[in-house]
Amino acid sequence: MVQDNRIGIAMTKRSAGILLYRRSQTGPEVFLIHPGGPFWAKKDAWSIPKGEYQEGEPALEAARREFEEETGAAIGGEFTPLGVIHQPSGKEVTAWAVEGDFDPEKLVSNKCWVEWPPRTGRQIEIPEADRGAWFDLETARKKIFRGQELLLDRLVDALG
Repeated sequence: MVQDNRIGIAMTKRSAGILLYRRSQTGPEVFLIHPGGPFWAKKDAWSIPKGEYQEGEPALEAARREFEEETGAAIGGEFTPLGVIHQPSGKEVTAWAVEGDFDPEKLVSNKCWVEWPPRTGRQIEIPEADRGAWFDLETARKKIFRGQELLLDRLVDALG
């Protein structure tokens, strides 16, 4: 939750994202990204490409924008709604699945500024995502951020 001091109420952080998948001989594979920066450098934690969006911005439009910002690739196709999930942090994530392919070697992420080390006031520039990879569903379930595994279940349901 984020405090909105203008009106004195707590607001839920909202993100929108894309779960890119492809079909293989052994079943679906999903494309996930690894967050950039020193905090995540030694953690084996992965996410769907996603990001926050503002009130009034269409969530699918934001999801497509965030995918492009975090991978360097525009995304198109038939978007299947996966609904909303809530991560343990309280963040609300609205996601869509889309079938496609992407070469992880071509990932080029935008950059952002973060305070590092924490509480020092020192700002460093980091990529939002430092790499991407394809995972079978079993492996993805072990690596994806807690709370996002529900999106994998919903993808399986959507694929029948």
